Amino acid sequence: MQNPIQPAQIQWREDDNGNTVPVSKNFGDVYFSLVDGLTESRYVFIEHNQLPQRFANLKDYQTFIIAELGFGTGLNFFATWQLWNQLKNQAKAHHTHLHFISFEKFPLSKADLQKALVSWTTKEPELAPLIEKLLAAYPTLIEGCHRLNFEEDNLTLDLWLGDANDNLAKLSSNNHNSKTPLHTLQDGKIDAWFLDGFAPACNESLWAEQIFTQISRLSKPTTTAATFSCAGVVKRGFKHIGFDIAKVKGFGRKREMLTAELTQRNLVPTDIKNTAKADTQKVKTALIIGAGVSGLMAARALTNRGIQVTLVDKTAPLAGASGNPRGLLAPKMTPIHHVAEHLHSIGYLYSARLYQTMNRTATTPIFEATGVLDLLAKANVSAEQINAYPHNFAHVLDHTEAQHYAGIYKQDLSTNQFLPQGGLINPQALANQVLANPLITFQQAEVLSVNESADIATASCIINNKNANLQADNIIICTADKSCLVDKRIFDFRKIRGQVSWFTPTDKQLKKLPKNPLKYGGYCTQFIPKVGDDKANKVAVGTPTLLMGASFVRNDSDTNARDEEHDINLKKLISAMPELSDVVTSTKGWQARAGIRSQTPDYHPLVGLLTNSKKIWTLSGMGAKGYAYAPICSEALADMIMETIPPLSAQMIAKLSPNRDRLQQPLSEV
Repeated sequence: MQNPIQPAQIQWREDDNGNTVPVSKNFGDVYFSLVDGLTESRYVFIEHNQLPQRFANLKDYQTFIIAELGFGTGLNFFATWQLWNQLKNQAKAHHTHLHFISFEKFPLSKADLQKALVSWTTKEPELAPLIEKLLAAYPTLIEGCHRLNFEEDNLTLDLWLGDANDNLAKLSSNNHNSKTPLHTLQDGKIDAWFLDGFAPACNESLWAEQIFTQISRLSKPTTTAATFSCAGVVKRGFKHIGFDIAKVKGFGRKREMLTAELTQRNLVPTDIKNTAKADTQKVKTALIIGAGVSGLMAARALTNRGIQVTLVDKTAPLAGASGNPRGLLAPKMTPIHHVAEHLHSIGYLYSARLYQTMNRTATTPIFEATGVLDLLAKANVSAEQINAYPHNFAHVLDHTEAQHYAGIYKQDLSTNQFLPQGGLINPQALANQVLANPLITFQQAEVLSVNESADIATASCIINNKNANLQADNIIICTADKSCLVDKRIFDFRKIRGQVSWFTPTDKQLKKLPKNPLKYGGYCTQFIPKVGDDKANKVAVGTPTLLMGASFVRNDSDTNARDEEHDINLKKLISAMPELSDVVTSTKGWQARAGIRSQTPDYHPLVGLLTNSKKIWTLSGMGAKGYAYAPICSEALADMIMETIPPLSAQMIAKLSPNRDRLQQPLSEV
């Protein structure tokens, strides 16, 4: 088994200025002009898509979407990013957003990318900070969409790795979870296309008829395109899908290049109807019900798009299942050929990047990147399948390495997988940072029901023992297993009680207990509670603590601590590591927290618009995976609300629909 995404095979040569530039061994072509690659990007793609004028004329809350075929070394992206920063700081529209979507089958390794870009950091020093940011966020090279948010610049990069034709077909802005086949809809969201694959003579597949069919589907009136190529196949492709084309002077040694535009007169009436709202944005406020991890992440995603959020909860942030002393970020693995449509893997990678980014401005660290050792007690992958993954996603440790990492030395740990990007989440620190956003207002309220009119969505509440109404442009229900009580259109989840247990070990115990996070039939980890952790849970600040869990009790909504579930958690620990039977012998004095996980028949959460609604959404049903699922699902939900393009495939969006057919099956039959 092999990773479908193989890094580009690179050889190096000098350009006309003596700089070292990459040449693709796969296609036998240079990545950019040997005359001046950056100037070429600005001339071909920036100037001939009229981006300076179009950026300057954006309306407030508008998102401008660029799609690029061939990410390569990212030069087009950097040139666009630089221009965007220059113009958005001068514009009156403060809440505009740039969404750059790029497709790449053979991505450069991080080392090759860094080498390819080094000359530009010296030639144009103002690009150096942008290059540094991209390299810091550069994703693990596996198939699928990798969303990189550069929030301080109101910019999002979606890097789709894999075959461009396949991935273009997955792209969808059908944001209302319609049952119409997603690939048949006229989505009409792309504003400009950069066609920058290797020349048609070198890479025919990126200029095939199917590619132009997808370009047609995703374009709208006023969509433009530019490419360095004037090959006949390119001209015929654009003409076939109704674009007006023009030849203009090429860059450097190129005599001609091509520009194209889709005009209103070339669209059929149904296309015009479907794209009529592309340049308007009426969403400015949102009311989010439920302040667990789903509500917090939804609030964060929307405020990053300039939306004013009111976040309400019956009691307090993290009062429910999201409020454990620590959360463990570690995916349940899948064979690598499934990974592009495996929500847990996609969510895990995005969450790991996000939490690391949030750490940079956090008073208390939100994420501790310890790595996680999985002893494969409940795995559905073999060691051979694990080794197909990139090393920085997962790999197998040898016996000695595993023992050293775990701090467990009397048993064989050679059956394992190590997850380098995994680690511990501090929920309280995460909540504190999200709630510090000036666009978020927290309100303690019990929401009884929701309704909507053509202009507004309303929540009927009890606030300070009095009836009240809260209103917003949109309402998002994030109350987990209680969501169906707020709106009956939401699935009544299976309720699963889970209790975590923790205690303060003696110095003698500490020397023999696992020193890093371990997964087995359950999980355990050491952590040191920080200032503020004791407000939500009974922990001793600054004192090493062992956390373990979690119990799994179906159809039980009670959240009181139970001694028998301490025993269950201890039994799981000792069953996985028998040498600890003489180390931890009693649960006396242990602390606990129990939460209710909300689970669907197909184990996927609910993300999207409710049936027969235009303003009421849900983000719920995360099960035990909220800290992996909620960040990426919040991004998808925000894109649905803002009518832009989510970082999940059309197939995945359909799987997450709150109205999907699978939810019609009674839980008793599952």
